[in-house]
Amino acid sequence: MRIQSTSFAFTLLLGFLAAVPYSGIDINLPALSATGATLSASASDVGLTMSAFVFTLAVLPLLYGPASDRFGRKPIVLFGILLFVVGSVACALAPSLPVLLASRIVQGIGCAAMGTTLAIIRDLFDGNAARIKIANVMVAGNVATMIAPTAGAALLTLGNWRLIYAVQAGIGSILLLATLFRLSESARIDPALRSSPAIVSSYLRVLTNPVSLGFALVGAAAGATVFAYVTGASLFFIGVVGLRPDQYGLIFSACSAAIMCGAFLDGRLGRRGIASGDVLATGLMLMTFCSVVLLAMAMGGLRSPALFAGLLIVVAFGSGLSIPNVMNATMQPLPEIAGVVSATAGSVQLTAWAVSSGLVSLLFDGRSALSMTATMALSSILGLGAYCLLARPAERRFRVV
Repeated sequence: MRIQSTSFAFTLLLGFLAAVPYSGIDINLPALSATGATLSASASDVGLTMSAFVFTLAVLPLLYGPASDRFGRKPIVLFGILLFVVGSVACALAPSLPVLLASRIVQGIGCAAMGTTLAIIRDLFDGNAARIKIANVMVAGNVATMIAPTAGAALLTLGNWRLIYAVQAGIGSILLLATLFRLSESARIDPALRSSPAIVSSYLRVLTNPVSLGFALVGAAAGATVFAYVTGASLFFIGVVGLRPDQYGLIFSACSAAIMCGAFLDGRLGRRGIASGDVLATGLMLMTFCSVVLLAMAMGGLRSPALFAGLLIVVAFGSGLSIPNVMNATMQPLPEIAGVVSATAGSVQLTAWAVSSGLVSLLFDGRSALSMTATMALSSILGLGAYCLLARPAERRFRVV
């Protein structure tokens, strides 16, 4: 029996599918040091497996997007989940860091297919309804990401870091069955997209559309802010401050809950008719202000875990306010090629996220949060600037929303 697009079950399934890539990162964060100890590598070296994972997520959507426009969303999602399960099993059995790195890349190749969930929403919803649905999917997805670090710490206590990947394989198997038997195809396939020239021209349409490209850049910078703290928070709180993995897991779960609260509030504001642009600007300003304050603290040598955690939670809340509006605005101008738009935006954004994560890991000095906070401040400033100078003027000029 297929689930209806208006049902809670549909929102929940899409939410968990969208959460697979991010929970695939978050659940492993408490285990960086333990993984490094087993494989004779430093925690920062193991952190590079996250950068490779995210970079893979950035590249593969360029293939999955047009493929989903041509063959449908469901086959692409099923293929991706299957690869994720295979990659998770390989990670659990990895005897060395290079093998773990290669296995994480396989995981990333699979997870990249989950980006088509945005195209599914755009297939079925439009305008403010799409914004609200994206916000609801984010809330559902963040339930998974909220508990992921705590779950990772608990699994680390019960067994070791290999158990974390084994559990990921099990979760992927459940999602594979749910998608196969409960999710309906949403794409209305255009025969014109079956030829390569049509695919190329579709990408050119996205890259030359000032609204879609502008908001993709905003999303890239805002997401880079989040991934800077995703990568750096464990290095700082565990490696520098000396918190236990379970204590760090609680902080990270609070950040995930803040993202969920921001997305939930955005959905409520959307129902009340509050303009998307006003909510997005507020979220970006919150992220920028708190990131700059965090940088000042790091430069001044302050290491207060409570204050750092509080400001990171506000950054996460601002991200939750921003992301649904960025996603909706990016997809809005070109609904007929939603898969390509989603792929282009995802590739641009995830490339920025991989660079952000890599910078934090490579520049980490082992004694401060400077690499994390500097990357956050730079990324958030670029995001706010891209919105004010590129995306918002283009949106007003073309009257898309």
